[in-house]
Amino acid sequence: MVIFCGRIRDLFWRRPQTRKGYADLSDQREDFYNRRMYRRIHDCYNRPISSAPGAWIDVMNRTDIDGTAMSQNLEVIGGTRRCLNLGSYNYLGFAAADEYCTPRVLDTLNEWGVSTCSSRTEGGTTSIHVELEQLVADFLGKEDAITFGMGFATNAASIPALAGPGTLVLSDSLNHTSIVAGVKASGATVKVFRHNDMAHLEKLLRFHIAEGQPRTHRPWKKVIIVVEGIYSMEGETTLLPELVALKKKYKAYLYLDEAHSIGCMGAHGRGLCEHAGVNPADVDVLMGTFTKSFGSAGGYIAGSKQLIAYLRRHCPAHLYATSMAPGVAQQIISAIQLLQGQDGTNRGAAKIKQLHDNANYFRRRLLDMGLHVLGDWDSPVMPIMVYHLCYISGISRRCLQRHIAMVVVGFPATALLQSRCRVCISASHTKEDLDYALEVIYDICSKMGLQYNMRQLPWPWSWLRMLLWPPSSSPPSLYSKSSKGKSSNWLQLLLGGSGLTNGSKVAAGKAQPLVTAAA
Repeated sequence: MVIFCGRIRDLFWRRPQTRKGYADLSDQREDFYNRRMYRRIHDCYNRPISSAPGAWIDVMNRTDIDGTAMSQNLEVIGGTRRCLNLGSYNYLGFAAADEYCTPRVLDTLNEWGVSTCSSRTEGGTTSIHVELEQLVADFLGKEDAITFGMGFATNAASIPALAGPGTLVLSDSLNHTSIVAGVKASGATVKVFRHNDMAHLEKLLRFHIAEGQPRTHRPWKKVIIVVEGIYSMEGETTLLPELVALKKKYKAYLYLDEAHSIGCMGAHGRGLCEHAGVNPADVDVLMGTFTKSFGSAGGYIAGSKQLIAYLRRHCPAHLYATSMAPGVAQQIISAIQLLQGQDGTNRGAAKIKQLHDNANYFRRRLLDMGLHVLGDWDSPVMPIMVYHLCYISGISRRCLQRHIAMVVVGFPATALLQSRCRVCISASHTKEDLDYALEVIYDICSKMGLQYNMRQLPWPWSWLRMLLWPPSSSPPSLYSKSSKGKSSNWLQLLLGGSGLTNGSKVAAGKAQPLVTAAA
């Protein structure tokens, strides 16, 4: 309906014309989305904060455009709102001050300053950078590693150095934009396989290896499979053992992006290889970022000494970009040392265990509510599917009113009718924090009718339920138990309550996949 009304309005709207002889700078389809759809909900995005991104953050107040003209600009009006942070990638809680990491970072800033003001090849390599790269290599079980000052550029600049004309790249359909940008810049031939579909990947491998390069049919110079460890918009892990088997069978290289899985997957936080029981030597290129689990910035590539030496000679992000700030590098070093127990405590292992417990508890409770939740167990990323674009504004605004800061995602990051809310769990969240968030999410989603997995009632009973529990209040007994351990409201169960409580059990395995949810 929003699209239809927008098309009608466009009949009476004159598009600004560019200068004669010049092409349009923007795509007309995306321009329509910006004018007729995004401007209605743009207050749900780009919210500024004024605190460290810990378990709770201070969100700055801006102009309220809910129910007003959609063209109104957003301005900071003063004041903040204290909100539970469900949006930051602060998986292990290192983003805020830490008793072990923070003093070491401050000492490094006093000694080395804020920036090296130089690239790595000129005057930007310090003893801290050398220590960091050796520590990363040892942590991942690789021979060597190279670090960069920006996570996005790690993919965007490294892939063109590894692939080029005559290279066949097979990329997962849901790979991150940085991978897409890197593959495009490389000039390699790219074939996209369906998300986590190993049968489709093998079909493409078999056909294109036999077919060879376009026109000449010469053998490919190299074949590279590019996947992610955890997909940031789905929360799903890649099928790493199956990928390793395929890459060995067809003599291909495997490039694994662990931006969201390093630090938070595996018993010791060493990423998807540890989580899936795969030898790191079977993955040719391990890529990751320090912006999530380690509370810092930048990225890395880990692999053989030959691979890293080649990148140091050919990767533009290493040759020309300013090197990582010494304080940023020290934060990563301290976080990895903490995970390895070099501080003399078990705080690092406790953080990883707490993250897994929090993530699995929150995921199970969301599934109990009847919501469509994507992703795998132990994954801290949990997309809640709302599908229609109009729902994300209602959820985002109502969550903010009730002091919940949660990210909503729509087009163009996802398909137009696959909008979602994305929850990111942290080890710094307490059980009370999670229970409060669950209560708010249940209240909002039940009123908006987003419990797609909930048992549907015939209309007479749904009307009766509406009379007994109007939308102004949610049944408090959904998460409560009586002294006998059963739901304290049997009538609610009769009229369509889920009847699942804190102690409910969900079969271990994969959560509801996107295809099944849509179906």
